Amino acid sequence: MPRGANLPAIAAFNETVVLDAVRRSTDGLSRVELAAGTGLSAQTVTNVTRRLLRQGLIREAGKQSEGSPGKPRTILRLDPAGAYAVGVHLDPTVIACVLLDLEGGIVAHVHRPSPPDGDAVTTLAATLDAIHEVLATPGVDAERVIGVGVAAPGPIDADTGVVVRPPLIPGWNDFHLRDELAAATGLPALVAKDVTCAAVAERWHDPAGASRDYAFVYYGTGVGVGFVLGGEVYTGSTDNAGDVGHVLVDPGGALCTCGRRGCYGESVRPYRLVMQGLWSGVVTAPEGVVVPDGEDVHLDVETVDALFTRLTAAADAGDERARAIVDRSIRNSAFYISNLSALLDLDRVVYGGPSWARVERRYLDLLPRRMAEIDMEILTHPVRIESSAVGEDVAAVGAAALVLDGTFSPRVGLR
Repeated sequence: MPRGANLPAIAAFNETVVLDAVRRSTDGLSRVELAAGTGLSAQTVTNVTRRLLRQGLIREAGKQSEGSPGKPRTILRLDPAGAYAVGVHLDPTVIACVLLDLEGGIVAHVHRPSPPDGDAVTTLAATLDAIHEVLATPGVDAERVIGVGVAAPGPIDADTGVVVRPPLIPGWNDFHLRDELAAATGLPALVAKDVTCAAVAERWHDPAGASRDYAFVYYGTGVGVGFVLGGEVYTGSTDNAGDVGHVLVDPGGALCTCGRRGCYGESVRPYRLVMQGLWSGVVTAPEGVVVPDGEDVHLDVETVDALFTRLTAAADAGDERARAIVDRSIRNSAFYISNLSALLDLDRVVYGGPSWARVERRYLDLLPRRMAEIDMEILTHPVRIESSAVGEDVAAVGAAALVLDGTFSPRVGLR
């Protein structure tokens, strides 16, 4: 638990220390427990909690007897309606928008299809429409909405809020996303990498810190990895950690944009599996689209998404050709995840993202087994593979959580 200090000049910092302690508790804390956990004096805790109660950020939630004579202690918990944050996830396939309360609960969520051409201005208009819808949620005090967080494909410039040359959506090159959103909504805005936001969301779902070291594999239009190390989300020196796409896992495999064959990101992304499905005849190309055997063709994001759904459904239904395609991606993932787990000494890997649900059942069944078959010189300990506890909108939830974290957390920032 972060420690406070008994200096009037840092009263605001002490407020975040107390608020963070209350958030991380499962059943709330008494003032006595807050003083013991934060290192603040009893008088400082009394003053801080009085201010937080007046601001509507915490609430008194009944009395608790400690099993000994004396006055029962008043339990303090967060007031969910004390603050709200908007989170947006911009994926080439879908725009997800959520409204989180102070406890991290999802108050409202909407989805919008991403423009097939990836145009930045059109995407911004659809995003604003989604934001306005969640802000209009009945019972939400607009004055308590503190900001907008956006999860975007990397790379990003976190200082300027600019999306920098994302490989799968060239229409967003050098787009000043943060400033455009702040100007249009009148709210403070931040932009973070989507895999970072996904890791943040999973970390917020586990406030007590039961898992201190794990990787979050984000599976959407592309693939990326977020890291929680020592209980904190790790982002790297430029906030762009997690670009794992060019790790070689399948020599002789699909040709990547980098010029090599068998890169992890290319070998498992939905487009690549769809192309393999078209070549093998598992799925049928849209009318008017000719697919020469072994050659890639341009497909818009909506078509890829629809064909990926058909391909994975066929695999679940027992089609051996479809299963072979999905299973090859699992084999490649097993090689990558095993090496990553050994490198960082991880014992848990979490999967999530907008494309995850369609391969979830087969991955959870086969991936641990494929990893167990790998030479134990690479992987010397068991690794749990599980699905995100947050759900499909994990990146949007994490973007909103970053807003709450940046306002109410005593930590200086992510590492």
